[in-house]
Amino acid sequence: MVSLLIVVSLTLVGLDYRRARNAAIEDTKASMRVFADRLVDRFGVLSGDTVTLVEIVASVANSLLTPPPERMDDKIAILREGMSKSPHIDGAYVGYPDGSFFHVVSLKASGWRIALNSPRGAETAVRSIENDPAGGQYNRLIFLDADGNRMFEHAAQTSGYDPRTRPWYKAAMGLRTPVSIGPYEMATTGALGMTVAQAHRGNGKVVVGVDIVLDTIIDFLSAERMSPDTVAFIVDTSGNPVIHSDRAMMDRILSPKEAADAGLSPSSDPLIRSVLSDDSWAEEARFIDVGGRTFLVMVAPIKSALLLANHRVVVAAPMDELMAPANAALLQGLSVSVFVVALAVVCALLLARLITKSLYLLTDSATRLQNLDFSTPIAVPSHVSEISMLGRAMNKARNAIFTFALYVPKELVRKGIESGHFTGRAAWRQEVTALFTDIYDFTTISERHTPEEVVAMLSEYFDIFNETVDEHGGTIIQFLGDSVFAMWNAPIPDDRHAEHACRCALKTEEKIRAYNETQRSKGLPEFRTRYGIHTGMAVVGSVGARERLQYTAMGDTVNVASRLEGMNKTYGTTILASAAVAALSSDSIIFRQLGTAQAKGRVEALEIYEVVGEIPSPVSDEATAETQKRSA
Repeated sequence: MVSLLIVVSLTLVGLDYRRARNAAIEDTKASMRVFADRLVDRFGVLSGDTVTLVEIVASVANSLLTPPPERMDDKIAILREGMSKSPHIDGAYVGYPDGSFFHVVSLKASGWRIALNSPRGAETAVRSIENDPAGGQYNRLIFLDADGNRMFEHAAQTSGYDPRTRPWYKAAMGLRTPVSIGPYEMATTGALGMTVAQAHRGNGKVVVGVDIVLDTIIDFLSAERMSPDTVAFIVDTSGNPVIHSDRAMMDRILSPKEAADAGLSPSSDPLIRSVLSDDSWAEEARFIDVGGRTFLVMVAPIKSALLLANHRVVVAAPMDELMAPANAALLQGLSVSVFVVALAVVCALLLARLITKSLYLLTDSATRLQNLDFSTPIAVPSHVSEISMLGRAMNKARNAIFTFALYVPKELVRKGIESGHFTGRAAWRQEVTALFTDIYDFTTISERHTPEEVVAMLSEYFDIFNETVDEHGGTIIQFLGDSVFAMWNAPIPDDRHAEHACRCALKTEEKIRAYNETQRSKGLPEFRTRYGIHTGMAVVGSVGARERLQYTAMGDTVNVASRLEGMNKTYGTTILASAAVAALSSDSIIFRQLGTAQAKGRVEALEIYEVVGEIPSPVSDEATAETQKRSA
């Protein structure tokens, strides 16, 4: 009954919420499209007015072909008239191949008024850099009133400005079509702007330029937000943000070096990074998860004639703000549903807790048994008699498995289960690396000490092997008296099994030396261990009787590893490996070639190597020389 009430209530509430959610999303998509279209139209107007002005001036204004001070009044009249038709233009200027410069500036921006110290009533300023006959430069500054009359003129401080070095001049020189530069932060006013420039038709080295103020675009992006946290920005053709609705982000875009030094580059913003990581640039709205919030994002191309051509405008609105009305309706519906089913749910939870708490404990205990974890007993208190009986049965199973695990290596069982190899009597051919060890003169040690002492010493000795083999990804197959048989690449695959076997032997020998120091301090005998390592094909799997199986490897590879261990007596060495091992691990292990030898019971001679040590990484010059010396 509780489930039925919950299902019916939530279905009705969910249908209502879904309807409200879909309506909110569609309304937002429509608003985004309108917003993007209006922004594109604004850029179209800016681009059309500015490009038309530059093209006309660069085509017909012949008075601009000669550098100042010639025909100064004509130059002023042409540029001033063009700027008066476009209020978004910050200034118009001309650069000449001899370094001369002519600049008409609108004083509407307070930055220019302060920088030029303009007199009261001045509406326009004219800056010029003129070359005098003596080879020097003369900087002139003229202020005009609203009617274009000269108010004040004086020599300006030499700035060292050379138009020929500026990006707008270099980009437009010699071109018969306009080019755009930016967006960038204007040096004097600090406003966001762009430059449109074109070479004069009469002389390709005379370049006409116009600065456009884009602050109105930022204001538009900020004012037309659909919710408080809605973000709008424009990215260039390379996917880099160039204009952003957030003033703080604009500062980071315009000052990339300072932002990068502070770890606040625009590309580090999670929303920008998530939006730009999608290379599809589909114009359909899509959802993106950023910082735990879901945003509805739309991308639209800017199809202006020149300004930001092929750039894209991105609008991202957080779903939590868009869904506020729908969420309010959802909460109202849920409150009614909660009131109806609250009592039923409470009763059901109380009853379910009595059962599920115990079942969770049993499940956790079963999982620990599966992982061969016997650290704690299974304690499942319950008033349900069947669960109590199951808990006692699992404790008995735990004790039985724990006892069994003392005789079967837990790691072998765990790895075998993970690899799927323990599925009954089955064997297959596989390349493995086998390692055999033996303690030198162990019979004499056994004669001189009681069995209890020998067992205690061997237990500590085998602990070293068990720990080291496991650290290097191997598996101990058997303890044979005082010998150890370990294997790599089965049951768990290991691409560098030969190298890991060699490293294991070297590390084990290092630990045994420390173990022998302890033995000496106690007056007990030292264990001198010999190792044999060989890589090759073997038959690997579970073999034995139907009721008693053993995971092992058989074949010539295992026999050769055993024979190599015994050949240490002849060569007075500790670790011997075959040519197959050396071939697979010579890039990381140092070997000393000992020639060929005849292994007992084998017709074919073996090429044998002594395992000397590990090659440091990276290898220094001294280490390289020492390695070559020891290998020789």
